[in-house]
Amino acid sequence: MVQMTEINAALQRVIDPELGADIVDLGMVKDVKVDGGHVTVKVALTIAACPLRDQIESEVHRKLKAVSGVTDVTINIGAMSQAERTELMERARLRAREGAEPTMVHPNTRVVAVSSGKGGVGKSSLSANLALAIAAQGHKVGLLDADIWGFSIPRILGLGGQRLEAGDDRRIVPASVHGIQVVSTGLLLDDEDTALMWRGLMLSKALEQFLRDVAWDQALDYLLLDMPPGTGDVQMALARLLPQAEMVVVTTPQLAAQKVAARVADMARRSHMPVIGVIENMSGFTTPNGEHFPLFGSGGGTALAEDLGVELLGAVPIDPRVAEGGDAGNPVVLASPDAPSAVAIGNAAKTLTALLPPIADDGCSARLTLVAEQLAKMP
Repeated sequence: MVQMTEINAALQRVIDPELGADIVDLGMVKDVKVDGGHVTVKVALTIAACPLRDQIESEVHRKLKAVSGVTDVTINIGAMSQAERTELMERARLRAREGAEPTMVHPNTRVVAVSSGKGGVGKSSLSANLALAIAAQGHKVGLLDADIWGFSIPRILGLGGQRLEAGDDRRIVPASVHGIQVVSTGLLLDDEDTALMWRGLMLSKALEQFLRDVAWDQALDYLLLDMPPGTGDVQMALARLLPQAEMVVVTTPQLAAQKVAARVADMARRSHMPVIGVIENMSGFTTPNGEHFPLFGSGGGTALAEDLGVELLGAVPIDPRVAEGGDAGNPVVLASPDAPSAVAIGNAAKTLTALLPPIADDGCSARLTLVAEQLAKMP
């Protein structure tokens, strides 16, 4: 049975890109009805003709479809009355007076958490290569190494010796490499062998600082997060700090790995974080003469994607060049773009960006003008 509390929580994860708050808090959700697995929701926009209408409608549909038990979604779009728009502005003023927390990242930035149920499945290598492959499509990309104590992104990307520094506004300036922005605890330490013995609140605070106090490019199309394995404190903090986040689950073909990865997907569902796809890594080794050896079994990624009702974004074969490129700080998608592993990662990146296209900054000048006029009238 579909729970109304889960429906409301899912709607709270839909962020208005221009106003920077969720549509429930902004008073845009006017009515919700549940009939079995069919959910009908009425959403009132400030201006119905705004180009962002399709985007918000799409986000509502995707977030609701991720709720357990929801089989069909009907969205009725309307426009606010003058009184409702005035009320929205009052809410905006109240949020400002109360010092509401600023948005962690720009609302127009797609946030993708690359996650796995356990370590050793190549998640960090995939995160780095995916970020580079998405950037190669012409998108602006950031990569946050959220594996706070198991950081490996600096080495994979060849950032040895670089350190994060503060800008004029005292915010952390991300490192720049191969056209992407990067932040990692490994860029704060003098020695990559240093152990960070952080737990609980310290971990979530570190993640919060990396989101709030970093001068991420406001024009980022995608921010990828290399998550620590499992379902711990960082994962729960992410769901709270970034309501717009989506998840990609990494697994190997082995049945045991698939079952462990399913727990991460279950955590995402419980946190109302949509899972947008699965990537199967280490999906067999093919010799130069064409012989294929499924060293870690077969079918785990496909089975997991089918169980979750999402797409298999790609199956990346075992390729020594992935490890070699990571150790040398020259990832395989750059060092050997024609390698089967690099091609598979590139195709996964294309599928990902097709499923989760960049959010167009249409300006909506009429809508923004309305907001500005209303704010100007406030005492």
